[in-house]
Amino acid sequence: MPLSYAELEEFYEGLVARARRRGIACAITSGLACVAFGVAEATKGCDLLCAPDGAGAFLGLLEEASLRGHLPGYRGQLTPPLDARWLRGGWTSHFVWDAADAQAYLDIFGVAPRGSSPWEVELQGCYAGLHTVAEMKRTNRGKDWPFVTALGAQMLEAQDARGWLHIYDEDLLRTFGRASPAPAELLKRRPVLELAVANDPRLGAGLHAEVQFWHELDRARLRIYEKAVRPYMIAVKKSRVPAGTALATQHEIRVRCAENHLPTNPLHAYGIERMIAEAREALGAMVQPSTLAWLPDVREQFRIVTA
Repeated sequence: MPLSYAELEEFYEGLVARARRRGIACAITSGLACVAFGVAEATKGCDLLCAPDGAGAFLGLLEEASLRGHLPGYRGQLTPPLDARWLRGGWTSHFVWDAADAQAYLDIFGVAPRGSSPWEVELQGCYAGLHTVAEMKRTNRGKDWPFVTALGAQMLEAQDARGWLHIYDEDLLRTFGRASPAPAELLKRRPVLELAVANDPRLGAGLHAEVQFWHELDRARLRIYEKAVRPYMIAVKKSRVPAGTALATQHEIRVRCAENHLPTNPLHAYGIERMIAEAREALGAMVQPSTLAWLPDVREQFRIVTA
């Protein structure tokens, strides 16, 4: 019988519980967190944040993490090793339990993409905090944005003013604006909120430009990592690791390939200012030029991964 969603949720939460008992800082994020927070219905895989210093210990946990009698392996030739050096630089390690009766996916991040603050300081049970999850959901996929807004609304309802940073529905933003104006410090962080406060008819255009800006930033970020991973992917492919190889051996091979072919922090090497400028240039061809004045300063969203 295939795994049920409840069984998968229990398995992933159990992984986090066991990891924390071993002193590993980790938390479930993204899609599964959205389900836990009541803004999504289901998801097949699990995205997990793991403190880079705990990478080795978490790998040891995975080596014994049996799911219906099956152990995991690295997924695909693009997957970097679960190693602090690459986790700190924004890479993600991918694992799979792949059997007819037990198929599960786990993606492990060391830093939260677009995260403006350390995720470790704000947890909700087995899960990352609402603010971290909302920032991670600012992707180039249109389906993610209703989740961002829903998480922002929950934050505002819980008297967390940072929720203003995550509302991307025009009508909802105006509704919240009428009930209670956004704090001045958040208006500086997100200029489009000034349009909501003033009930300005340009709000819709400003929100559209802001979402498209995040789309372009995510596309640019992915392009940087995809280009950097190609030599490593070729090296892993040439290693010809047999199916069923123990995870520890898979890991050793990938570390050797990474040490020779995978830069630890391609985003830092490429340059954040350069990436942002390119995203703004791409956006300029899609939106009204006047809306560019309402874009947020996003450098803070990439500070952690380039530290």
